[in-house]
Amino acid sequence: MSVLIHKAPETRRSFLTRITGGLIGAGVLASLWPLFRSLVPNVRYEPPSRFKIGSPELFQQGVTFLDEQRIFLFREGNSFHVISAVCTHLGCTVKFSPFNRVMEMIVRKLKVRLSGEFRCPCHGSKFRGEGTNYAGPAPRPLKWHPIEIAPEDGQLLVDISREVDREFRLVV
Repeated sequence: MSVLIHKAPETRRSFLTRITGGLIGAGVLASLWPLFRSLVPNVRYEPPSRFKIGSPELFQQGVTFLDEQRIFLFREGNSFHVISAVCTHLGCTVKFSPFNRVMEMIVRKLKVRLSGEFRCPCHGSKFRGEGTNYAGPAPRPLKWHPIEIAPEDGQLLVDISREVDREFRLVV
């Protein structure tokens, strides 16, 4: 036994309803496309992780803050080292507060001369002059980055994509 299904002829109203629904659906998709597209950027707007900061003679003894790179450069005689200015709590830029006199202390069996401390203005974290956290919500010490002399022009070259031990010094 076969059953015949009889399809009603399409009316003008049903045709216009389908066309209108399709146009509304296409309009919704077209208006949402920029939203979805914005979630996938075309370019990364990050500064380079290796950069030159100038020749060693340009930097005075003590601490120099390089705002654009968010690093502190320390010079003691012919010795240089770099400490990140990015707080390990939420990424605020820490400030260096110098002491009235240089203090010496032993950190991890290493004798360190401290000329000041770092303070985070956002949430009150405090770091010793060599970057060790000792107060506030910061979970880790400040990062130390490698510094070297660029062979082509003799400028100081910093790599913020890597970390080095606190004993690291570049002697020029």
